[in-house]
Amino acid sequence: MRGQVRHKMVQGASRVLARRGLHATAFSEVLAVTGASRGSIYHHFPGGKAELIEAVLEDYGGRTDDALQALHGQPLLSVVRGALALWRARLVEEDCGAGCPVAAVALAADSPRLESDCRAIFDDWIATLSGALFAGGLRSSDGAKALATLVMASMEGGTVLARAQGSIEPYDVMARQVLAYAEHAVAANAATTGRRAA
Repeated sequence: MRGQVRHKMVQGASRVLARRGLHATAFSEVLAVTGASRGSIYHHFPGGKAELIEAVLEDYGGRTDDALQALHGQPLLSVVRGALALWRARLVEEDCGAGCPVAAVALAADSPRLESDCRAIFDDWIATLSGALFAGGLRSSDGAKALATLVMASMEGGTVLARAQGSIEPYDVMARQVLAYAEHAVAANAATTGRRAA
């Protein structure tokens, strides 16, 4: 039961962070969206808001990394489509009203610990995606990392534009362009290695 309440609070804080940003996220809002009691705040997070935010980063970062890891073993273009679909699904689920909680913290981090945590999470995501792209047929580790970085930056940027415009259209425009670039990379890779990766 104790673990369930804590998990529920972490999930609630993640949603508030994604919508409101770091500085506007307050325990009162987390309690409102989760129905948890006020006494549970310092019971589960004696370190206060900082501990709660760190828990959100660990949880969201880990779950997203697992989702990206699940793309491993698929063809290169399927990996790109799968990653794009993950970020898109979250936007649609929130009616383009919420972004990435890790990005929200990274943009307003007020401590070296949070900055380091966010940097490590993005590094992990890019490394996982890079590994999946390499396994999917991109026969250059540098090329796989570069493409993974492009995809990640595009997804995060597309999320910001979709939120700002209140529409999924900017994200979809970005996704089509990223896929077109990935298709070009597949063709170039096939010409270089003599094997198709699509």
